[in-house]
Amino acid sequence: MAAKHAGVALMAGLVMAMRAYADDTALSSKDGSTTPGVAPPATNCARPVIKFNRWQEDWSVLANPCVPKRPLDSLKYIPLFGQPDTYVSLGMVLRERLEMNDAPLFGLGSGRDDTYFLQRLEVHADVHLGPYFQVFTQLEDARPFGKDNVTPVDKNPLDLRQAFVAFTHPLAGGIVKFRVGRQEMAFDLQRFISVRDGPNVRQAFDGIWGDYEIGPWRWIAYATQPVQYRFNSDFDDVSNRDLTFSGIRAERQNVGPGDLSAYFSRYNRKNARFLDATGDEHRDVFDVRYAGNVSHIDWDIEGMYQSGHVGSKTISAWAIGSLAGYTFASAPWTPRIGLQVDAASGDRHPNDGTLGTFNPLFPNGYYFSLAGYTGYTNLVHIKPSLVLTPNNKLSLLAGVGLQWRETTADAVYGQGSAVVPGTAGHGSRWTGFYTQVRADYTVNANLVAALEAVHFQVGSSLRDLGARNADYVGAELKFGW
Repeated sequence: MAAKHAGVALMAGLVMAMRAYADDTALSSKDGSTTPGVAPPATNCARPVIKFNRWQEDWSVLANPCVPKRPLDSLKYIPLFGQPDTYVSLGMVLRERLEMNDAPLFGLGSGRDDTYFLQRLEVHADVHLGPYFQVFTQLEDARPFGKDNVTPVDKNPLDLRQAFVAFTHPLAGGIVKFRVGRQEMAFDLQRFISVRDGPNVRQAFDGIWGDYEIGPWRWIAYATQPVQYRFNSDFDDVSNRDLTFSGIRAERQNVGPGDLSAYFSRYNRKNARFLDATGDEHRDVFDVRYAGNVSHIDWDIEGMYQSGHVGSKTISAWAIGSLAGYTFASAPWTPRIGLQVDAASGDRHPNDGTLGTFNPLFPNGYYFSLAGYTGYTNLVHIKPSLVLTPNNKLSLLAGVGLQWRETTADAVYGQGSAVVPGTAGHGSRWTGFYTQVRADYTVNANLVAALEAVHFQVGSSLRDLGARNADYVGAELKFGW
């Protein structure tokens, strides 16, 4: 109980302490496209924006006298050898989150009513050696306080988050880029390939990344071993030799009113376990996505098909995800009405030699909601929503998610493909519905706050097994410097 009260006090103290770092720009949650190591023109007087991927920031603009200066800028830009594009930049991200969850897995698993505090600290050193080379190193310390059931996604004492060497160079009218080492990797809306920012421990990959960008095209190749996280001691994370993920990807901008992308990946895992299959998993992944906007309408549609085998069972699985919305740009608070539709296959016919259970690969953990009551497997999900933006600092969201199983022969799944006990082959397709409300507030350029509440009303099939309704509340502060 003391840890829980301490967590609340620390969050309140952070708000007051971090206000001293006020700035003109907001903490960004979007992926950037800055080319590492390329110095900006001397006329650039805008301060850099703190990005979701810290290695994409370029603080060499601080060499320009016209750029507004802030405390500790001497650590954001440390020139080397008298060259403006050869420098070191230091930075950090501190995320504090208080969570209350009264029924993990709807009370059917080992979880119980729990209130706890999650803390994640990341510090980095970004070294630019001229316009072409970059060395990025980031350490992470992630800890839960007062959590009853601690898992590898909750806790990771001081360890190496990222450490890679990047090379960027013009080539034949385009730009070629390489990264070698431990790095984060994410595609599109991070439905299936993500940095897993929702849980306390993010996902990194040890591997090689290369891409070539020319005009509207971008070609990517990658070969990785996802990091195996352990929390017994400091610096004990290793490459997961039992899991590899590699592939190729193509992106094309301005295909009609949107952008088109597609990729093929091979996912290999030893000793995989599903309800209807065990053994080595070799999964071929085919993915296509189209996203864009026209007038006040926006959309994002993605489809994935998976083949291969687990042990002696053949894989045939699929998933689709879609978001669409209309923004009333001239109305007060700029309301956006949205509709989200998702579906993922389950195993319809156990013991038939074919595994239909979709593997969500590396999901982000908050695509549906931060509560994480259900995962992207054996699912049909429809969610209307409303987003209001009273000003440029505050965003409000309200939504209702309706959920069914794709097939009753397979189970209801939580995050991390956790099986809700007793659900496979039982009851109807209706799982239940949840209501979600969320507020995001930009305190200043370095600090953002969020508050989210979710209530999940379980259907009769789950209730017959002893499941109960679930409630989640999460309050978060994220400070970036």
